[in-house]
Amino acid sequence: MCKFDMYTKINQLLELGFSKSQTAKKLGISRPTLYKYLSFEPKEMLDWIDSTKTRKKKLDPYKELILNWLKEHPDMTAAQVEDWLKERYPDLNVSESTVRNYVRQLRIMYEIPKENNPREYEAIPDLPMGEQVQVDFGQTVQETPEGKKVKLYFIAFVLSNSRYKYKEWLDRPFTTRDVIRCHENAFEWFEGIPREVVYDQDSLILVSENGGDLILTGEFEAYRRERGLKVRVCRKGDPESKGKIENVVGYIKNNFAKHRIFINIDQWNEAGWDWLNRTANYKIHNTTKKRPVEVFQEEKKYLRPLTKKINISSPYSSITRVVRKDNTIRYKSNRYSVPLGTYNKQKEVYVTESKGYLFIYEKADGPLIAKHKICHEKGKLIQDSQHRRDRSKGIDEFIKHVSSYFSDQEQANVYLNTIRKEKPRYIRDQLQIILRNIKSEDQSFIDQALTECINRGLYCATDFADMIKYLKGLHPSASDEKERSSRKINLLDHHSHFLYETNTQIRDIGEYIAVLEGRQ
Repeated sequence: MCKFDMYTKINQLLELGFSKSQTAKKLGISRPTLYKYLSFEPKEMLDWIDSTKTRKKKLDPYKELILNWLKEHPDMTAAQVEDWLKERYPDLNVSESTVRNYVRQLRIMYEIPKENNPREYEAIPDLPMGEQVQVDFGQTVQETPEGKKVKLYFIAFVLSNSRYKYKEWLDRPFTTRDVIRCHENAFEWFEGIPREVVYDQDSLILVSENGGDLILTGEFEAYRRERGLKVRVCRKGDPESKGKIENVVGYIKNNFAKHRIFINIDQWNEAGWDWLNRTANYKIHNTTKKRPVEVFQEEKKYLRPLTKKINISSPYSSITRVVRKDNTIRYKSNRYSVPLGTYNKQKEVYVTESKGYLFIYEKADGPLIAKHKICHEKGKLIQDSQHRRDRSKGIDEFIKHVSSYFSDQEQANVYLNTIRKEKPRYIRDQLQIILRNIKSEDQSFIDQALTECINRGLYCATDFADMIKYLKGLHPSASDEKERSSRKINLLDHHSHFLYETNTQIRDIGEYIAVLEGRQ
């Protein structure tokens, strides 16, 4: 469609009563483009169209280069073209949309269709009854009676054979404890437990794939063991392995939630369960050509019996986050700091959000280790100044601190400063080693070790630590003596009497000499 035809079509649709948003959507253009067209009178529109025909485009000097790329690599994206241009011409200032439009026009003009390699799929036979349930999350934005917008979150379950479904909603993000509670409700709805549960890679459930040896969040792993669940997590980039639940999520959004007015979460869930019975589980399924509720009557016989229900109740947050090496956690596309030293391998903290603040806890029931104001941007580092390394305390302060553990602080200060002169690059490490070795030792050993190291010229932290161990060996404590004296010595009995009479064979030295001289 040419520009003037587009201009005419826009005005016709608006005259028919379509809104500007509906008009833009019908014509496949953006609203800024629509507003730009509407800003012209008919004559002005014709003049503008004529000017665009003769106007030189910003990327025209690079036309042949881009054209060669597209001909050689028909599957090349506009984003990659932009990257290659900026790689070769760092001073080129061009927007992403300009490159995208230019590449599109070149493809049309020179008939270079974009190649793609679509993934091939094959039909997978239905699993046996009672074998598997698939689980996934979704969210929608609903309108309230007052015309306000509210974001809602849901978790959905579907039995792979019968396609029998269950779902539950919250008006806040799910926590791990919420997920566990919903599992219990789903198993009660299904009147049993399937042999396998399939999930997406959700941080409420999974910490790491670990090459197939799944590492689940601590709370969910405890629940999995208690219920004896066999868990399988879909691989990245492979949502088709749980396509049934993907369809259910879309079905919930488009059939149940779309255009529905939200009043409160309890009424919403009640309406949702009615919808499951009335529509989702009753209507004939498009693939199986059967009603899920009818097939379910047979499938539930193959489910593992549901014994006692596990009650989930805790006032504390159970959203966990792994602490990264830089002592931060990721939360909603941003990084939030935790105190230095919090990180260790697979260290998890618990987070909760309240009144615009993010609270980070050491454990599910505390203590609180960090509090940050929630940032609504993305890619930001939110850092508490108290979580940064205190650089105001230099080496002088550190030496003063370590010296305070000695009776003769002046002598200790001289000793530590000598180490500083001999090992200036490693003085902080040296001080940390000494501090670590004196914190829990008797004062007498500390002072004696200092004197001995100075007398022997041992100006090294490891030598100092060895000296403390040496002195402790010379002067064992009463507890060490008691432990040594309490050790039972097993005497040889009459069965081992032959050991007394054993004689070691003595070989003549001449035999060794003969071997060395090559005579044997």
